[in-house]
Amino acid sequence: MLDIRFIRENTQLVRQAIADRHDSASIDEILVLDISRRQKLLEIEGRRRERKELAKARRAEVADKGRELREILKSLEDELRELDCRLNDLLLRVPNIPQPSVPIGKSEDDNIILRTCGELPEFDFKLSPHWKLGEELDIIDFERGAKLSGTRFYVLKGAGSRLQRALIDFMLDFHSKEHGYKEIYPPFMVKRECMVGSSNLPKFADNLYHDEEDDLWFVPTAEVPLTNMHRDEIISPGILPVFYVAYTACFRREKMSAGKDTRGIKRGHQFDKVELYKFTEPQNSNDELEKLLNDAESVCLKLGLPYRIKELCTADLGFASAKSYDIEVWAPGCGEWLEVSSCSSCGDFQARRANIRYRPTPESKPQFVHTLNGSGLALPRIVIAIMENYQQVDGSITIPDVLQKYMGEKVIR
Repeated sequence: MLDIRFIRENTQLVRQAIADRHDSASIDEILVLDISRRQKLLEIEGRRRERKELAKARRAEVADKGRELREILKSLEDELRELDCRLNDLLLRVPNIPQPSVPIGKSEDDNIILRTCGELPEFDFKLSPHWKLGEELDIIDFERGAKLSGTRFYVLKGAGSRLQRALIDFMLDFHSKEHGYKEIYPPFMVKRECMVGSSNLPKFADNLYHDEEDDLWFVPTAEVPLTNMHRDEIISPGILPVFYVAYTACFRREKMSAGKDTRGIKRGHQFDKVELYKFTEPQNSNDELEKLLNDAESVCLKLGLPYRIKELCTADLGFASAKSYDIEVWAPGCGEWLEVSSCSSCGDFQARRANIRYRPTPESKPQFVHTLNGSGLALPRIVIAIMENYQQVDGSITIPDVLQKYMGEKVIR
C-alpha cells in the first residue's frame, strides 16, 4: 500500500508508474478525496475548539449552542468516516511502484530472458504430452475429476499421487535443511484482513473462493498466511531476516484464463505449491531477492529440468511486486515453457497494509519491514515437466534421482 503522503508528494512518479504498469488506479480521485478529508479534519478541529470554549463558559445561555455544536460535530465525523472509507478503498487498489531497474514494457512479450540453464532434451521417438501419458499410465483421471468437481479438476492416482507428494516432501526438506527456511504448516482458510494485508483484497475478490457465512477466504497461495504471520507486530532487534517455507493447496477461480490451457493439468482451480517467504530489513531486500531466486531455481537443477529465468517488465509485474523474476521449465511434450515460480520483492508495500514493523535497535523508532516471496516450486507444472522430460519410448517415466527415496521406485510404468 502506498502512503497517501507519498502519493501527494510524488504524484507524477506515481502516475508514471501506473501508466507503465498499464493499470487503471484513479490517482485523481484519490487526490480529490485527500483534499476533502484534510478540509473536513480542519473543520472538525475548529468546531471542537469552539465547543471547548463554550464548555468553559458554563452559562445556561450557551447550552443550546453546545447542543447544536454536538449535532454538527457528529455529522462532520460521520462524513469524515465515509471519506476515510472511500479513500482507503481506493488506496488499496493502487499497485506497487516498480523499482527503477525494472524494464518498461507493454505486455509479457517485453519480459527479458536473462539465462537458460540445461540442454533441451532430444528424443528419437514421438513425444507424448502429459495428459496422454497420464491416462495411458492410469496416474491422472480427468473424467473422474470432472465428475467430482467440474471442469479444471482432475484426480491423481497411484504413482501420480506419490509423485506429487514426493515433490512436496523433497522441496520442504530441501529448503528447510539446505537453505535455512523454517517450515510452516498454515491454515488453508484465512480472515478477510489477511487477504487485505497480502494485497489480494479488494482488487482480486472475483478470483478468490469465499465462505460468506464465516467470512473466511480460501488461500490462493501460501503467501497470504505467511505475510500475516507477523501482522500488527513489531519485530524485535536482531530477529530479521526471517525465512519461511510452507506447503498449501491453493484455490483460484482463474477467471482471467477462461478458454485457455484447457488440456491437461497446467491450470486448475485447485493446485499444490511450496512457497518461500522472507521478512528482511530494507537495505538487504535486493540481495535477498537474488538469493531467493537462487533457492527456487536450485530445485530445477536438482530435478535435472531445463529452465530459464525471465525478468518481468512493468506491464507483467504482480500487483504487490516492485521487482520480479519468473522461472520457467521446459515441457517438451507440450512444446512450451511453463512458469513454476515468480520470485518477487514487494518492498514495504505489504508491510504497510499488514502493519508489520521492526526495530533496528532497542532505541529505534519502528520501521516497516520488506517482504519477498516466491514459489519453491509450484505444482502441478513441475509434475508436467518431469513426466514429459523423463518419458521413455515404451511410455514409462523415469523418476529423477532426488525423488526416488521419497517414492520408493525408480520408474512409473
